[in-house]
Amino acid sequence: MRLLIIGTGSMARQHVLSFRVIDDVEIVGAVEPNEERLKAFAEEHRIPNTFPDLEAAIAWGEFDAASNVTPDAFHHPLSMQLIEAGKHVLCEKPLSTNYPLALEMTKAAERRGLINMVNLTFRAAPCLDMARQIVTSGEIGEIRHFEASYLQSWLVGHHWGDWRTDERWLWRLSTEHGSHGVIGDIGIHVIDFATYAAGKDIVWMESRAKTFQKAEGDRIGDYVLDANDSFAMTVELTNGALGVIHASRWATGYANMMRLDVFGSHGALQMTADGRRSWLGKCIGADIDTQSWREVHCPPVKTVFQRFAEAIETGENGDPDFRRAADIQRVLDLCLQAGSRSHGGVRLD
Repeated sequence: MRLLIIGTGSMARQHVLSFRVIDDVEIVGAVEPNEERLKAFAEEHRIPNTFPDLEAAIAWGEFDAASNVTPDAFHHPLSMQLIEAGKHVLCEKPLSTNYPLALEMTKAAERRGLINMVNLTFRAAPCLDMARQIVTSGEIGEIRHFEASYLQSWLVGHHWGDWRTDERWLWRLSTEHGSHGVIGDIGIHVIDFATYAAGKDIVWMESRAKTFQKAEGDRIGDYVLDANDSFAMTVELTNGALGVIHASRWATGYANMMRLDVFGSHGALQMTADGRRSWLGKCIGADIDTQSWREVHCPPVKTVFQRFAEAIETGENGDPDFRRAADIQRVLDLCLQAGSRSHGGVRLD
């Protein structure tokens, strides 16, 4: 596979490093309008061809697939250009800024028969894959309740740099720069994590989001800091189970922690994942009466990058695909519509 990387930010670097360890994947080009950043990125990663825009790369055409690693607002227009050019696409999350655009991307890729996938990185957490197997086997019975959270703290600490001076983070706090806040940035991850493990979809939800003051006048330079920082939602799954899902960038003590507890009629699971390590515990049988949790061995699973390369080789689309991301985007849109107001709940079925 000859791969084009679109964008040169921190996640683009992660894409390059992840694809470089896969056999038969050759990174042949990079796209970035900032000439200085493009040159530095290409030199660091030994990428032979560079382009100031996607139009130039498509005119060149010597690539099979592309990783769209740009800010959220560019996911739709750039991916649509790639689809129209007949190129397979791995897109960063969220798939787009709203459900109608995400659905348009999905239908276009499916109509052309192109491989289309979304980089939901927590699909590589071994605990998630094993949890889904346990749930679908019926070992913990029928799911009744769950709790899911995604906790970050880069608004509190400086472990990922100073967001006050770094545009990599400032744009994520400003709707004018294409951000939908914590809902758009990590909401897709925690919703996918919870519903994939449960093997069920959301059919009803109510939510509330909040933007907290972070700077005088809620502004730093050109960035108006109006994107949401925290959200909480209550949901019902297709089988009637209730759950709570929440995420925040103010979770001091947690750099990048995904947590999920799933409670069934005959047992329960609890899991954590931070992008590097994951853990799965099970409470079942005699352990129910003593509230004891036993660790479950979870073998490694393939990354989304490996699945994307494999899908192109076999011609069979991988998971998570555009349609999965579009379905989650529908839920995210409802969260955004609720904004900072109380929400009476919405049925999705």
